[in-house]
Amino acid sequence: MRALAEELWKDKPGLIGFVLIVTIVLAAILAPLIAPYDPATQAVVGRLKPPVWMAKGDWAHLLGTDQLGRDILSRLIYGARTSLIVGILVVALAGTFGGTIGLLAGFRGGRTDTILMRLVDIQVAFPGLLLILLIVAVIGPSMVTMIVVLALTNWMIYARVVRGIVLSVRQMPYVEAAEMIGCQQSRVIFRHILPNLTSPLLTLGILEFTNIVLAEAALSFLGLGVQPPATSWGLDVSTGKDYIFVAWWLVTFPGLCISVTVLSINLFANWLRVTTDPQEREKRFARARAATRRRQERRAGVGRETP
Repeated sequence: MRALAEELWKDKPGLIGFVLIVTIVLAAILAPLIAPYDPATQAVVGRLKPPVWMAKGDWAHLLGTDQLGRDILSRLIYGARTSLIVGILVVALAGTFGGTIGLLAGFRGGRTDTILMRLVDIQVAFPGLLLILLIVAVIGPSMVTMIVVLALTNWMIYARVVRGIVLSVRQMPYVEAAEMIGCQQSRVIFRHILPNLTSPLLTLGILEFTNIVLAEAALSFLGLGVQPPATSWGLDVSTGKDYIFVAWWLVTFPGLCISVTVLSINLFANWLRVTTDPQEREKRFARARAATRRRQERRAGVGRETP
């Protein structure tokens, strides 16, 4: 852990992303304690108040209020909960299902691989938005429906990535040796193949998390996701779009939250990908050694010229 912390400290973009992620997560967890108001509490008398630094701003509402007098800051804090819950659950469901399909396809091979990969191709070819509209029309919009729909439309990438890694790992000598000495398939999978999937799946899951955050915001914006009186950043953008020229803060602050969350996750995921990839670590080590050697040569040259 200390070595990872030192590497993260040296990578400033990754460190900034990590700090922002931790801040967002803590805000979501501690929402009942740090949010100044209930996000659903309405006060029509105080509607459309601007942020505190503008004229007619009020310290009681640091980021202003919306068209129903609800506190923007409180809604942003509680909206982080929705984005994190949806993202984590969708990544967990899609990653588990897609990873299992990819593992079976890559390990079994033959007809099993062909059938499962054709199912993946069919799912990829089917328009995701049309599938979402069909499911929502039958079940009705809700947070649970959105999680199920997003999981159903995002598991294919996990299946393809896992299948490719399994096909590559199965050619390794230690896997072939384990099969030759009669190891059970379960032992080969859990002891020799799954450890090679941890790093790629972790990085892929973090990157896909950003796509889920954007997808949740888009669905809520279209009215197919989170429904009032619940709150989410996409829903706040949707409800504030009609007031964009009158109260710009209704759409600006939720949009900034979405952008900052996606950016911070991408920065941290880039560091994680390099840190957990042995080849990338070797390249980084080689670059660091080369830079150190050049500095030493420059110092040595300066030392010879000084006399």
